[in-house]
Amino acid sequence: MHEMTTDVAVVGAGPAGLMAAQELALAGWSVHLFDAMPSVGRKFLLAGKGGMNLTHSEPLDRFMQRYGERQPQLAPLLQAFGPDQVRAWAQGLGIETFVGTSGRVFPVDMKAAPLLRAWLHRLRGLGVHFHMRHRWQGWDGQGRWCFASPQGDVALSSRTVVLALGGASWSRLGSDGAWSVPLQQRQIQVRPLRPANCGFDVQSPAAPAQASGWSPHFVQAYAGQPFKSVALHFVDHQGRRFARKGEFVATGTGVEGSLIYAVSALLRDDIEATGRATFMLDLLPDWTAARVAAAVAHPRGSRSLSSHLKSRLGLEGIKLALLYELLTKEQMHDVHMLAPSIKALPLTVVAPRPLDEAISTAGGVDFAALDEQLMLHAMPGVFCAGEMLDWEAPTGGYLLTACMATGVQAGRGAVRWLQQSKAQE
Repeated sequence: MHEMTTDVAVVGAGPAGLMAAQELALAGWSVHLFDAMPSVGRKFLLAGKGGMNLTHSEPLDRFMQRYGERQPQLAPLLQAFGPDQVRAWAQGLGIETFVGTSGRVFPVDMKAAPLLRAWLHRLRGLGVHFHMRHRWQGWDGQGRWCFASPQGDVALSSRTVVLALGGASWSRLGSDGAWSVPLQQRQIQVRPLRPANCGFDVQSPAAPAQASGWSPHFVQAYAGQPFKSVALHFVDHQGRRFARKGEFVATGTGVEGSLIYAVSALLRDDIEATGRATFMLDLLPDWTAARVAAAVAHPRGSRSLSSHLKSRLGLEGIKLALLYELLTKEQMHDVHMLAPSIKALPLTVVAPRPLDEAISTAGGVDFAALDEQLMLHAMPGVFCAGEMLDWEAPTGGYLLTACMATGVQAGRGAVRWLQQSKAQE
């Protein structure tokens, strides 16, 4: 057993942990940062594959609304370190940013790796010590922080600790939610970890009572293909409404993609409450209902229904296939059923995809267990940050910004705690 004693330890080298380490190091403390993975920021790099979305440019009051029920807890943190501060931080690392057409903010080169390299260079310059392949295991009988490492077990005594252990999605990149067990054993309130920004399994049209998933024909022909330019409408059991135009993808068992992620929290909560959730798809959002009805009712002569729908309405491929998948033969040939269905096709989902497939996680350490500095009431000197806290947000830069904001808050809280405890010695 290797023994260590430090003033400051940060556990978790994602964006929240790195921000906390930065705040502590800037205040002059010698920071030891521990992470289970072989290298820093694995999830950060993966998130940046599609073009590193750092934050969003919309006004701050609108930005803060994206955090739903956790807006009261996160608003002060985002006012202290929000979208403008994220952009200034990137610029301070030599990384210029720009606002894309959707309002999302990206580095000019769209890459995560140069940003991470510059950040780590700064942190090492500030004296941060990185301990990789150190997996936190809980505490020993003496209250020391225990880590498993390739060199053997480590027992750490630290004056203050910042925990930034991530959610429970993407476990292969280090965030597996295992931290919830030792915290709960210490009577710290942890809300169940649930998938957020996730895909869903659809109710089987062929056998709604028994199974989920598309028909074998639909899977074979269309799994992996996108639904482009559709509108999704949903009202949950509490009357909360969602309406948006966008895109999503058919999977082997259901649906995923940006439009589905945007409504995923409402769908997930409805499934938990009632066992299923049914949303409406408008397959032709740029057409009025009257125009669709007229086109469907137009005499088709000897043409097949598929040819008719393709020539009169431009319906083909996966959109047309979905109609055949969800409607009966009788409904397809009834113009009074078909036309309204094209504008409002009910699609029922029965289960979110597993937690490890989700982009992010809902649930985590309850804010009631923390003070305003994000310190645990039950463990003075121990702070929590990032996705392990009980909040969620849509994609679009909101996740990363809040992770960083909570990291900054926890880091500054830890600085104050250290200063106070030193002053009392």
